[in-house]
Amino acid sequence: MSEKKIITVGITGASGAIYGVRFVQTLLQNGHQVHLLLTEAAWQVFYYELHVQTEDRNKCLQEVFGNHNNLYYHHQQDFSAPIASGSAKNDGMIIIPCSMGTLAKIANGISGNLLERTADVMLKERRRLIIVPRETPLHAAHLDNMKKITELGGQIVPAMPGFYHNPKTLDDLINFVVGKVLDQIGVNHDLFTRWGE
Repeated sequence: MSEKKIITVGITGASGAIYGVRFVQTLLQNGHQVHLLLTEAAWQVFYYELHVQTEDRNKCLQEVFGNHNNLYYHHQQDFSAPIASGSAKNDGMIIIPCSMGTLAKIANGISGNLLERTADVMLKERRRLIIVPRETPLHAAHLDNMKKITELGGQIVPAMPGFYHNPKTLDDLINFVVGKVLDQIGVNHDLFTRWGE
């Protein structure tokens, strides 16, 4: 079992909400503390892709993630949340999936909501920031913004599943991407078979 971590997870309105959901579920199942942020567009994607009712957001979170004492949900304008400050303990932030709009704001130091502010804190404190973009095709500004984030100390882990583990189901493909991100933050998992195993 890996050391217990405090992880912030942002889920944006990019298609692929299941990546973020599976990522959070895996962290919680392994006893890690999660600070969760969802953009307004993410709530819409929850409704259309996960087919869950989102009018009662607390009920929705309970349905998707269950009852966990280690899950802390923060509203986007709650700048009093501990994750808005560099003095708070935080082992890293993962934005999964990340829209190109959110990526652009982070790359250019724009903090209009708590998700963007927390990402900015990660960069200024030299803490782990992992962005999982989910968009295709990409134009030059998208690529430039990804380059900026890596130059600022962030990491880009695209939602690009591999096939060497011979996936049989959609879950296998989702688990591969989620597992690759977990690897980057040092969280043990058995979501996919590694090369050579």
